Amino acid sequence: MTTLHLQGAAKRRPARPPAPRYRRSWTGWGFIGPFVAVFALVFLAPLAYSVYLSLFRDQLIGGTTFVGLDNYQQALSDGQFWASLGRVSLFLAVQVPIMLGIALLIALALDSGRLYGKDFFRISVFLPYAVPAVVASLMWGFMYGTRFGLVGDINDALGVSLPDPLSPSLVLASIGNIVTWEFVGYNMLIFYSALRVIPHSLYEAAEIDGAGQIRVITAIKLPAIRGAMVIATIFSIIGSFQLFNEPSILQNLARNSITTDFTPNLYTYSLSFSGQQQNYSATVAIVMGLITMVIAYVVQLRGMRKGA
Repeated sequence: MTTLHLQGAAKRRPARPPAPRYRRSWTGWGFIGPFVAVFALVFLAPLAYSVYLSLFRDQLIGGTTFVGLDNYQQALSDGQFWASLGRVSLFLAVQVPIMLGIALLIALALDSGRLYGKDFFRISVFLPYAVPAVVASLMWGFMYGTRFGLVGDINDALGVSLPDPLSPSLVLASIGNIVTWEFVGYNMLIFYSALRVIPHSLYEAAEIDGAGQIRVITAIKLPAIRGAMVIATIFSIIGSFQLFNEPSILQNLARNSITTDFTPNLYTYSLSFSGQQQNYSATVAIVMGLITMVIAYVVQLRGMRKGA
């Protein structure tokens, strides 16, 4: 009797609904679609076209022909390219540590709370970053002038002979001064923003332990902003290898000092627009991009390893 009752109840029990089938939703692509389209248009398409151009060569006989990796072999043995790369590498090794060091000191001074007029000082340091690179180069180029600029006026007023900032031996340092003036405020803002999010409980614990300001900086602040320092270093490395605006603008004022192969970017520009060697120019640009990517990646790995 009980068994028959259970069987009847089982027959009257409604069947379980079928397991839902997961349907592919395109809603997410609707949100990221515009970005993907713009990214493909302004980055992937030019990059693919540059790779395509680098595989060909425009010859007097036969026109444009496929040469495979011959352009890359030529770039690896190009003395002008390696000289320009060595020049920006020296620029990077000297200018970037100075710029980041100044930016870090300013950020620490602002974060200390002991700087009078902190808001005005912060805006004043950041303001040069708002000046376009072309305007900054023209402004500093005028001040560097020995015949019509500030240096020339000082020589005439004081009867002295200051070194020419646009001479072949000093022009790289002069460009470094312009770049430092432009980007100290930008890097200062990165460091200062990272300092502002450090928990105050760490400072309270350090105060209880009797730690001084130097100890707080070395034991709390610098380790806490290591990620921001790595990011600023990577940005500065990329910017140094892409150096173009400043030497391009100053080239008209220092023709004997800034040649067409002064930097890799200036070299590729000259090859493409003055030398009509678009294929080889694309090759040099790709090689330079790969070198920049590898160095930036190595710096990132070392920074993450130290932070672990």
